[in-house]
Amino acid sequence: RGTSFTSSLNFVDPASAKTITFPDDTGTVSLLDATETLTNKTLTSPTLTSPTVTGYTESVVAIGTVTTTNTISLTSGTVQTATLTASTACEFTLPTPTAGRSFVLYLKQASTTGLGTATWAVSPPVKWAGGTAPTITATAGKMDILSFVADGTNWYGSAIQNFTP
Repeated sequence: RGTSFTSSLNFVDPASAKTITFPDDTGTVSLLDATETLTNKTLTSPTLTSPTVTGYTESVVAIGTVTTTNTISLTSGTVQTATLTASTACEFTLPTPTAGRSFVLYLKQASTTGLGTATWAVSPPVKWAGGTAPTITATAGKMDILSFVADGTNWYGSAIQNFTP
């Protein structure tokens, strides 16, 4: 009575060669294998500590042609592509800024005369170097690459411009 102790039980599963750990009173069972390879697996909200990532590819979202407004969603990927339509100003709204989040927007001009422009919604705010948003390259068929990073309150944007895709 009144005595407590901490213990856990570890054993190796001979079929999988994994160490199975049953910790005391946490209700958690973990399977550990330092050499396990994950191929075509979906991990939902994992926390990785000091990973080495080799040969990764980010998911690309083709937004398509944008007109007067567009809300960026990072649900399907952090590389976004969009094409401005002729003579139209598109206002982009960014997602809620979460600290550590980032994404890239490839913004192309249509290959026609009459060029589109881009503006950025007031909320959530985008902070640009020098306090001014870049003027989108106004040449048919050209592309600007805009990068955004968030600090939890604001998005910070930068641009490299005038590419031929």
